[in-house]
Amino acid sequence: QVQLEESGGGLVQSGGSLRLSCSASGRPFTPYAMAWFRQTSGKEREYVGGVMWSDGLTYIPNSVTGRFSISRDDIKNMMYLQMNNLKPEDTAVYFCAAEFNRNWPPQVPANMDYWGKGTLVTVSS
Repeated sequence: QVQLEESGGGLVQSGGSLRLSCSASGRPFTPYAMAWFRQTSGKEREYVGGVMWSDGLTYIPNSVTGRFSISRDDIKNMMYLQMNNLKPEDTAVYFCAAEFNRNWPPQVPANMDYWGKGTLVTVSS
């Protein structure tokens, strides 16, 4: 019903920046919230930011605040993750997710309904 696709990952040096994009398709695409998560091998998926779809209100967790920011374009059905001052610890596969059932908070993997396949971000030192 809903398909999500991430893009923009790659290799970047410590201190550099990347902008990830999430493209959504489906009719209609009217999620309650969308979010970005990241995951390394053997670890749980970690929330790194999200947006309420109706009004664009964003939330960034303390772990990455000041370096990461979220935005969305509800006309183009796009969500973006701007990452600045990247550190080697940011290396992970980054996933886009959407929530349609008003499960609160839309900040944990179990509350999300649809997922992209992920895009790899590697930060070298």
